Amino acid sequence: MLQVARLAPQLLHNSSDLIRQFVLGQLRDDGGFSDREGDSDLYYTVFGLESLLALHEPLPDEKVESIKSYLASFEDGSSLDLVHLACLARAHADLNTLLNSTSDRRPLNALRPQAKAFQSSDGGYANAPGSQTGTVYGCFLALGLDHDTAGPDSGTVEKEPLLSRDGVEEFLASMATNGGGYANESNMRIGSTAATAAAVAVARHLGLAVSPDIAPWLLDTCFREGGFCASPLVGVPDLLSTATALHTLAALEFPFGTIQEICLDYIDTLWSSRGGFYGHWADDVLDCEYTYYGLLALGHLSL
Repeated sequence: MLQVARLAPQLLHNSSDLIRQFVLGQLRDDGGFSDREGDSDLYYTVFGLESLLALHEPLPDEKVESIKSYLASFEDGSSLDLVHLACLARAHADLNTLLNSTSDRRPLNALRPQAKAFQSSDGGYANAPGSQTGTVYGCFLALGLDHDTAGPDSGTVEKEPLLSRDGVEEFLASMATNGGGYANESNMRIGSTAATAAAVAVARHLGLAVSPDIAPWLLDTCFREGGFCASPLVGVPDLLSTATALHTLAALEFPFGTIQEICLDYIDTLWSSRGGFYGHWADDVLDCEYTYYGLLALGHLSL
């Protein structure tokens, strides 16, 4: 995803500088990036760091220590749910990349022991430990955690993967819906765009078969004026669904040239001269999350 997001400046041209200024402006004094209320938040910190990586923007030298301290305040992540544990791992990994350093993996190594507690009885991963049922999104987060924390501990043997291929295959099959999509939870029988994208990402990384019905199902969620909707039952597009749908179609090598221009037009309607992207037409708050999804979508549409 990050590799593709790095292509967005090909379409943004001079507007890339506005995005850089906006993202850096979301960095708080304590080292976290701002949420939608203006407070530092671990979840939004990931999107802030990823946006800087996508824009090839280095961290200001005077902010490095505060970011390190902010991430260190979460210690080994034992007090966090799965979403924020995965965010903490990604933020540490992003910080290493931004600083061109992989020498200190101690923070990442400390997070991995907590991850297995979130595996649910049905083979998936849930946001809370000890759950009976998991979610597709939880599996996607576990995959990210697995990659970010998989480095060896000072010469010890390679760690066992967090995701079992057989267990996840059965779990994903239980989440498949008629027509090609995936529901996020077992009690939801209508597929969602984001859950379908997460399922494809997990399946491809584990070498599992992907149904040929998925790409046509995703295209059916494309709004007539551009952008993708959260599900076939939602009549208004949003930027998260648009970015993840385009990313999934590209991963499946399914051409989307016929909708390229209308998707570019849609994303343009969400752009603000303040340097960020709104999440949807009714949104009135800019944040790092949707700005990153704007970069991801534009990266795919630039190809």
